[in-house]
Amino acid sequence: MLRPSLLRSDTQRDTHSYYEASVARPPALPPLHGTQRADVVVVGGGFSGLSAALELAERGRRVVLLEADRIGSGASGRNGGQAIVGYACGMGPFEVQLGREAARQAWALSLQAVDLIDERIQRYRIDCEWRRGYLYVADRPRKARALRQEMESLERDYGFATTWVEGDAVRQYVDSPRYVAAAYEAVSGHLHPLRYALGLARAAQEAGALLHEHSPVRRLERRGPRVRAHTDAGVVEADFAVVAGNCLLPGYGPGVLPPRLTARIMPVGTYILATEPLSPERAQSLIPCGAAVCDNNVVLDYFRLSADHRLLFGGRVSYTTMTPPRLRATLQQRLQAVFPQLAGVVSTHLWGGFVDITMNRAPDFGRVGGNVYYLQGFSGHGVALTGLAGRLVAEAITAQSERFDLYTRLRHQAFPGGPWLRTPVLALGMAWYRLRDALG
Repeated sequence: MLRPSLLRSDTQRDTHSYYEASVARPPALPPLHGTQRADVVVVGGGFSGLSAALELAERGRRVVLLEADRIGSGASGRNGGQAIVGYACGMGPFEVQLGREAARQAWALSLQAVDLIDERIQRYRIDCEWRRGYLYVADRPRKARALRQEMESLERDYGFATTWVEGDAVRQYVDSPRYVAAAYEAVSGHLHPLRYALGLARAAQEAGALLHEHSPVRRLERRGPRVRAHTDAGVVEADFAVVAGNCLLPGYGPGVLPPRLTARIMPVGTYILATEPLSPERAQSLIPCGAAVCDNNVVLDYFRLSADHRLLFGGRVSYTTMTPPRLRATLQQRLQAVFPQLAGVVSTHLWGGFVDITMNRAPDFGRVGGNVYYLQGFSGHGVALTGLAGRLVAEAITAQSERFDLYTRLRHQAFPGGPWLRTPVLALGMAWYRLRDALG
């Protein structure tokens, strides 16, 4: 089947997540019933929706947030927990489309996005295991040259310095024979994403926002200057809407956003394996610098240590909507290729979920009709950027939109092939990239 529903996908049903197993969720919030009036209705209870609700409520707006499942049940609660400065697309689309000065503004905003995590953790007392430090690694000489060129460009054009190491010196940062070069920086970091999402939800509620779980928005209706968000059992009437449902949104409400916008993002399945807890000494020996780690292959590996000394390893993606076969065995093999010393270590959790990507991997923010704002296309860089997006959309609704509009100026294209063929077309394209990576 070329177009299976994401909501029926085995990846979406997979709930054997280390993050879920390591938190005590509060009781489920009540679904929406009846009609409510708000200044702003927010669709989606992930990082971007929660951030928007928090920022708007603190600015005195009446906010109702509608989440189709549980808070953080989508990409925000299942991801690798890596909060990375910059953008998945690099700075190229900003420089080419908007010019160097606007690109510098976008880079500065990405730095602020990471700082915003610090700010919120401290202000709202969110216990989410936040730690700074990031390591970019390359597993062959060609990739090392590309990584060094990228790091030198960031330092030359944006003043962003990293520590470069190669050869045996790499193992002072990550004790793996696989990598020939690495760049370390202390701005990006990593956290427990579900703990962070639940902390944002609590902060938004304390600021006055009303949150409803199990309340999928089926239809968003615009009536003159107002919008009406329809769920199965209720309606929220508001002056503005913020749509932050990303790639799962069409599965719940195909008409919430126009098809021309949903065609600009593509769901990608991502998967993570968690090992059993290691001894503190053994865990630290794997990544002595304590950073989150990611290679620069197109189909990449990424990993970090949890607070209870597990290795959380992501290294497989699906460009269809189905989980890859032999997933646990494949991820275990990839993990042991990076850390041969972990042969025999048991994996206790394996889970997956969908993230949304755009054609050029740049974020896609904008408006529909002046009072419906949308936030999508984070392309794997959402842990930090979603929080900033929520703040910028709150600014645009309540005060001024200059910073939000920087992103709306980016041009985006629909994925080729239409709704029936775009997934297999992308899958074929990524198979070519996998082969290229394998050949070095």
